[in-house]
Amino acid sequence: MKNVQAYYQTFQEEMGWDKVDPQDFQSSKEFLLYIHMLLTTEVAEVAEEFRTILYRTKDLTETGMDQNAAFIQAKQEVRESLGKELADCLAYLCKLANYFDYDLEDELRSKLEEIRGKYKK
Repeated sequence: MKNVQAYYQTFQEEMGWDKVDPQDFQSSKEFLLYIHMLLTTEVAEVAEEFRTILYRTKDLTETGMDQNAAFIQAKQEVRESLGKELADCLAYLCKLANYFDYDLEDELRSKLEEIRGKYKK
């Protein structure tokens, strides 16, 4: 994840999208609201791809295809678009993590350890 975050930071700089001063309230407020809107939109687009999989599976089974085969085909049909939507989500998560100076890899490891402890595994 460190490499992904660094790669995204470099991309932002190349695109000129790194102009927010984390010490300035007004620009930070606008940035946070805007990124929140973009991230939630992308998460909704992931949900749309899931819905497409379910509806397509239903349509294919109504033509006589085995349900599992229909599901596999439906997943394959949305594979490219779902991947793009997941990448969009990851990009906005990296943008937020970089803004707040989080190491997402460390945060994920910490969270998983917390969960492991909760379930005593």
